[in-house]
Amino acid sequence: MAKNYTVQVESGRAGKDGIPSVGPVYRNKLARNGFPPLDPDMTTSWDVFRVAVEKYPGNKMLGWREFTNGKAGRYLWKTYKEVYEEVLQVGSALRQVGAEPGSRVGIYGANCPQWMVVMEACNGYSLICVPLYDSLGSGAIDYIIEHAEIDVACNGYSLICVPLYDSLGSGAIDYIIEHAEIDVVFVQDKKMKEILSTDCKSARRLKSIVSFTSTTRGQVDAAANCGVKLHSWNEFLQMGKEYPSDPFPPQPLDICTIMYTSGTSGDPKGVILTHESHAIFVHGVDLYMELFEDKMTMDDVYLSFLPLAHILDRVIEEYFFHKGASVGYFQGNILALRDDLMELKPTLLAGVPRVFERIHEGVFKAVAELRPLRRMIFNILYKHKLSWMRAGYSHKTASPLADMLAFRKVKARLGGRLRLIISGGAPLSNEIEEFLRVTSCAFCIQGYGMTETCGLSSVGYPDDLSLVGTVGVASPYSELRLEEVPEMGYDPLAVPSRGEICVRGKTLFSGYHKNPELTKEVMIDGWFHTGDIGEMSPDGVLKIIDRKKNIFKLSQGEYVAAEYLEKVYSFTPIVEDIWVYGDSFRSMLVAVVAPHEDNAKRWAELNGHKGSFSELCALEELKKYILQQLKAVAEKNKLRGFEYIKGIVVDPVPFDIERDLVTPTMKKKRGQLLKYYQLDIEKLYRTPMEGRK
Repeated sequence: MAKNYTVQVESGRAGKDGIPSVGPVYRNKLARNGFPPLDPDMTTSWDVFRVAVEKYPGNKMLGWREFTNGKAGRYLWKTYKEVYEEVLQVGSALRQVGAEPGSRVGIYGANCPQWMVVMEACNGYSLICVPLYDSLGSGAIDYIIEHAEIDVACNGYSLICVPLYDSLGSGAIDYIIEHAEIDVVFVQDKKMKEILSTDCKSARRLKSIVSFTSTTRGQVDAAANCGVKLHSWNEFLQMGKEYPSDPFPPQPLDICTIMYTSGTSGDPKGVILTHESHAIFVHGVDLYMELFEDKMTMDDVYLSFLPLAHILDRVIEEYFFHKGASVGYFQGNILALRDDLMELKPTLLAGVPRVFERIHEGVFKAVAELRPLRRMIFNILYKHKLSWMRAGYSHKTASPLADMLAFRKVKARLGGRLRLIISGGAPLSNEIEEFLRVTSCAFCIQGYGMTETCGLSSVGYPDDLSLVGTVGVASPYSELRLEEVPEMGYDPLAVPSRGEICVRGKTLFSGYHKNPELTKEVMIDGWFHTGDIGEMSPDGVLKIIDRKKNIFKLSQGEYVAAEYLEKVYSFTPIVEDIWVYGDSFRSMLVAVVAPHEDNAKRWAELNGHKGSFSELCALEELKKYILQQLKAVAEKNKLRGFEYIKGIVVDPVPFDIERDLVTPTMKKKRGQLLKYYQLDIEKLYRTPMEGRK
């Protein structure tokens, strides 16, 4: 059971003299006698790749789909040896255009083999990899390139790779290039226009731009006008062949990457991660996976679609390389992900909760359309298998009959070979996690981590339903504890133990680039303060319940935890997304609701309403129905009176990146939401509301 997963290494301590109370410190049982030593031959991110090439030169490493007449074809593959040769060519060319160890190299584009080749070149040549992404707001790219001093590419030649990713807004690229002081940037063809745009002022500080594919005469001329040399991918590889340079491997504590996180307000933060952090994370996953009967092997395949500019996808891919396994990239269109799943047939799928919510909705929609008898059989088989899993049986042994009759079809929708599902980025609802564990015919786990922790700092265990709704226990190289948050009433020494989640361990970041003040704010006595609120069981099992910053006080003095309420209210079937608002001048909560389109149309059909989805969202009847459903959920979850929603604004468009209302990981930007909906909110408070006297 859960008590066997952890060890308590320090007791809790009551606060005094303004110092907050802290709860017990927990480690994974794999680290009961201290953190396990690293393999001396694998102490850097470059080592992970280099050793894999030596062990598995002929294995398939990177896969992609080429298009013919606009249609994606079968997956094509490059072996570890072929990728290594390209890495040496890119690293050599980077040295030829002036990149020196410690130079910053930007990468801007969707996941693809070229992205990974550049990253490994940075690793091998001691360059710093800086991912770029374009949804941070105007001016962002200029700031990052300057700040990180990016030159060209990354990893075997001790260059620093700065990934640039494409979900933060048109100004983000400018900001990152300037802030990171980038000198060379690798760019996907469809992103080239942003780099060469007159709005991207920081492009003028670049020495070189390299396209993932080919270039046009217009692009070459535009780059020349900025004083920048533009290279096609093949030209750059040829340069590396003509001017070969041996790798300049990094040291463990050298900077591997500066990874920018969007944040929910203000400028993005450049998180500094070392080579050792990456190597330790990979080794920790190895130790964790060895606990299970089903081992990861060189035959496993991962579908990469989460942005490589975020930490989760990157560290998963590095672990797959360590095992000599294969990574296939999606075709670049998230709407075509189902087609990629069916073609690649992955054995591991990692995603954020929204991905799995869509899978859940799709299956239940299909079940609802079955004939009554078949629908009844599906539900009976679901309950039957679930009961045996709760009794301690694994997903494989709980009910092979149910798997054969019903759930093999769900597995087929996910490619047919899936063995492991990982959910991260935000808490996955109990209902959906349970559904995946029962119907996917695969192991399913949740984890918790941040860019600052270089991946997961806590992880669940498969086939233990007592962990549903939690994010598991400390990962092999992390320690966890909770710290008191008195203004929110969270006390780690009370029952249940609640407080701010703090992480200490071997994979933590080195600091925020050019921001020592913020680094000191979150790193106190070796503990990283995450800003998330957790609940810890006496066995060291962690559950995410709130966010420290997402609280406000109502006029009557009651504190409201907005993120917790949004999680509760999101269980309402009619709700696609919800933003809860209140302030210290008001006594009541209001919300903006983006309705679930299919369920709203189903409601309209049952109630005799017609029209487009936008027209339905304008109906007072729908607004009243949503309020009734929110009230029912509040009553079911025993919310306090002041936590009830008294009025709503209905928006047919879900909160999106395009309007700058959410971050790339779909976290709400509350300041922007208030700015966008302020007139609607003020109007709402001026009108009579449900339950108002």
